[in-house]
Amino acid sequence: MEMNGKSVAFHTLGCKLNFAETSTIARDFTDKGYEKVEFGESADVYVINTCSVTQNADKECRSIVNKAMRSNPDAFVVIVGCYAQLQPEEIAAIPGVDLVLGATEKFKVTDYLNDLTKSDMGEVHSCEIDEADTFVGSYSIGERTRAFLKVQDGCDYKCTYCTIPRARGISRSDTLENVVRQAEEISQQDIKEIVLTGVNIGDYGKGEHGNKRHEHTFLELVKELDKVEGIDRLRISSIEPNLLKDETIAFVSQSDRFVPHFHVPLQSGSNDMLKRMKRRYLRELYVDRVDSIKTAMPHACIGVDVIVGFPGETEEHFMETYNFLKELPISYLHVFTYSERPNTEAWDMDGVVPMSERKRRNKMLRVLSAKKRRAFYESQLGSERRVLFEGENKAGWIHGFTENYVKVKTHWNPELVNTVQHIKLTEIDDDGAVRFEPLEIPVS
Repeated sequence: MEMNGKSVAFHTLGCKLNFAETSTIARDFTDKGYEKVEFGESADVYVINTCSVTQNADKECRSIVNKAMRSNPDAFVVIVGCYAQLQPEEIAAIPGVDLVLGATEKFKVTDYLNDLTKSDMGEVHSCEIDEADTFVGSYSIGERTRAFLKVQDGCDYKCTYCTIPRARGISRSDTLENVVRQAEEISQQDIKEIVLTGVNIGDYGKGEHGNKRHEHTFLELVKELDKVEGIDRLRISSIEPNLLKDETIAFVSQSDRFVPHFHVPLQSGSNDMLKRMKRRYLRELYVDRVDSIKTAMPHACIGVDVIVGFPGETEEHFMETYNFLKELPISYLHVFTYSERPNTEAWDMDGVVPMSERKRRNKMLRVLSAKKRRAFYESQLGSERRVLFEGENKAGWIHGFTENYVKVKTHWNPELVNTVQHIKLTEIDDDGAVRFEPLEIPVS
């Protein structure tokens, strides 16, 4: 491949899906002869992949553009991603921004780079979101141990707090053949774990161009990926409770490759709030899903997304959520403080919760999460597990995760990097990670 003498740097905000997509965009640049450099170094082009879920999307975007401009004031700055789709004119007005690309254009960045001359105002190429109905496959290999594989994009749900359908368009999926082919490509690069990502992966199977008929189901996808040789672990990232079926849970419980770790968004433990949010289930279904997982895999790790301070959430509603989570056999929480999003239904709802109260509720749930994680780790002490070690030397320690997502640590040893080891969990260290004894014999 011929180098064109130009360099490019990338910065990604937000979810694993964004990281997978940035990697795909980066591969296009390197195929066109660009040299990829670290963000913070001087580059000819900076590509910033934005997120609309973070509270300070505008502020965050400005500060990253400023960082790029400090590295090279003459660089060409491109903004893509969810925030670019939702607020293109706002972003184009940020000093230093040259090009803003919407949901369908972001995978063709290099087509827009004939002239890298900076202008006074950013140029916008943004589609109407109902045009975003094709699928572009992506996977990221940001570190050697795991890869994020995009299997689905967009969402047909109409949750009242969410901007994603407007930022990413309708639900659509990659073909089964394509996903398997990409998983095989990843397996040939000495990567031990694949994490399946998407906006609503349980809805996997809907085709492109608004074809709502499911070509394949999520369960069929899981079964096909389970056959891919050379991958040690497959992890389902986040999956809606109403789309996590008993058949999938049963299959994962028997699989040697799919790990017993589920992340299942709840958002609220109050049925009143779930209805206001237009979620597609009630708390009773959520209890049923957790029970199904724990019955099939008592050692499974279950993570939960929850939103605090949604409009109309009274103290009684919040305590309903708190007590609901306290009683459930879950392992940790991701707690989100509700923040207003223009052009969502919730934007106009009454019963606004003061920000100080939102923060107090967030803190209460984060303390509960720490207790839940500790209790889950304690329940795993004495058990034999397999751990996949990461590649970073953190102050003389190496960390890794067991198949059921217990974080473990031992003294730094470069030979352990990106290896799977059989261990016995022994004690929880002061920092919350678990120490272990190595085992010679494989875990059955």
